[in-house]
Amino acid sequence: MIHLTNITKQHGHRVLFKNAGCQILPASRTGLVGPNGAGKSTIFRLINGEEGLDGGDITCSKKTVIGYFSQDVGDMAGRSALAEVIAASEKTVRLGQEITAMEAQMCEPMDDDAMAQLLERYGDVQQEYEQRGGYDLESRAQAVLTGLGIGPDDYNRPVESFSGGWKMRIALARILTLNPDVLLLDEPTNHLDLESIIWLENWLNDEYQGSLLMTSHDRDFMNRLVTRIIEVGNGTITTYGGNYDFYLRERDIRREQLIASHRRQQEMLAKEEDFIARFAARASHAAQVQSRVKKLEKIDRIELPQEQRLVRFDFAEPPRSGDDVLAFKDLAKVWQREDGRDLPVFSGVSGLVQRGDKIAVVGINGAGKSTFLKVLSEQVAPSQGTVTVGANVFPGYFSQHSMDLLDPKKTVYETVQDALPQLTVGVLRNLCAAFLFPGDDVEKRVDKLSGGEKSRLVLATLLGRPLNLLILDEPTNHLDIQSREVLLEALQGFAGTVLIVSHDRHFLRSLVNRVFEIDHGVMTPFAGGYEYYLEKTGNWG
Repeated sequence: MIHLTNITKQHGHRVLFKNAGCQILPASRTGLVGPNGAGKSTIFRLINGEEGLDGGDITCSKKTVIGYFSQDVGDMAGRSALAEVIAASEKTVRLGQEITAMEAQMCEPMDDDAMAQLLERYGDVQQEYEQRGGYDLESRAQAVLTGLGIGPDDYNRPVESFSGGWKMRIALARILTLNPDVLLLDEPTNHLDLESIIWLENWLNDEYQGSLLMTSHDRDFMNRLVTRIIEVGNGTITTYGGNYDFYLRERDIRREQLIASHRRQQEMLAKEEDFIARFAARASHAAQVQSRVKKLEKIDRIELPQEQRLVRFDFAEPPRSGDDVLAFKDLAKVWQREDGRDLPVFSGVSGLVQRGDKIAVVGINGAGKSTFLKVLSEQVAPSQGTVTVGANVFPGYFSQHSMDLLDPKKTVYETVQDALPQLTVGVLRNLCAAFLFPGDDVEKRVDKLSGGEKSRLVLATLLGRPLNLLILDEPTNHLDIQSREVLLEALQGFAGTVLIVSHDRHFLRSLVNRVFEIDHGVMTPFAGGYEYYLEKTGNWG
């Protein structure tokens, strides 16, 4: 369907691809992976025609409809949410308008030849309109908006009244409603809650029939959707059959094979070069030496790709807390709305958090998970009830708001040093490297960091402190898969207690041993991990 052949692309002095290629096949489901800056988003823009090639070809049928969702949604204003979504299907809307105009023409008197031409054109337009789903365009747009968390009450809200995260959902709804032949999704789950992620997962599996090329930081989402992986990195593009987990295994196998081949080639080259060096001056061996020189010139040298070295940081053992870390009884929280009316969040919530617990707090969007963590961490006072902190408990709290408290003028290193003045330079640099700020990256200023980098920086300052209770509200937001794995490994090795809200199912499945579910203002504890919770509730998605 789409063929990328011998493509070369360079940004400044950096070569992203050189004579690389891949294919997007009909009805294929492909994940696009690679380190930050390798060129994943460039691949999307090349396919979509937003950037040009330095060499090679991209071929695609002119009739192929491509839908591209990126993190840059542009300006949205002047329409309702529903109208904004429908407007993306511009060609379909125009066809509908043409059908209406032609139906009006048919009511006017005209000669037989003109009527015959009009009817022929009407049939062609009607067929294309039907193929594009024109007759159910509005109902499809409504269904997609609802699935992404924007219900009927908000269909007619001005699009400019939505926050940035909700505008991203509207932008995603535009592309899904278009129902293109090829769907390019660049991090579609970034601003979605778990319910919307599961809805999107099911829609792509059950409703969408075209080709999908996507990037995602959500490992479960990727695994459940894709059957191929295209890896971008080291100036080339490599295709793997299978989902993301298969790709990780296969990549390691291929790398081991490449290392073995490289070692054998180096041994062979060393012998040949030794022979040439020893006998180059002897006339009796001139023919043999010349033959081996020509042989070496023709050999295609195996090059090992650069391997991103991950630094492990040995976190200090946190002070031991009492067995009962947090006890809460009859907790209730009520927020007051702008119009003065009360907005109850939860009530009558009682429970106990014990030392060593790693607890996921789950519930639908708006259930009160973040408010619950704020009350437990004493960020806000409860409207009713008590929270008792146990003996020798040293808590740390993370939320997306934590990133706003960073000093934009300071560097990564200065930020970590300010938070952890007792650590030596070497230990601080090692901590930064463990959270993917190696070498000169520690000199980056905070105001130049991406959302994911700021999140990693705050988490580094938190996990580097001698805390024994971590209360984490969406720490995986903005983090790519590699960063999530770094955080997951750190928390798995953390000897203290953790309460966490996250939409990453793989992360929760790999970490927690208990679950607190908040539903309709009531908290229900589950004495098992995330998989146990799913089995008990049937919330498989």
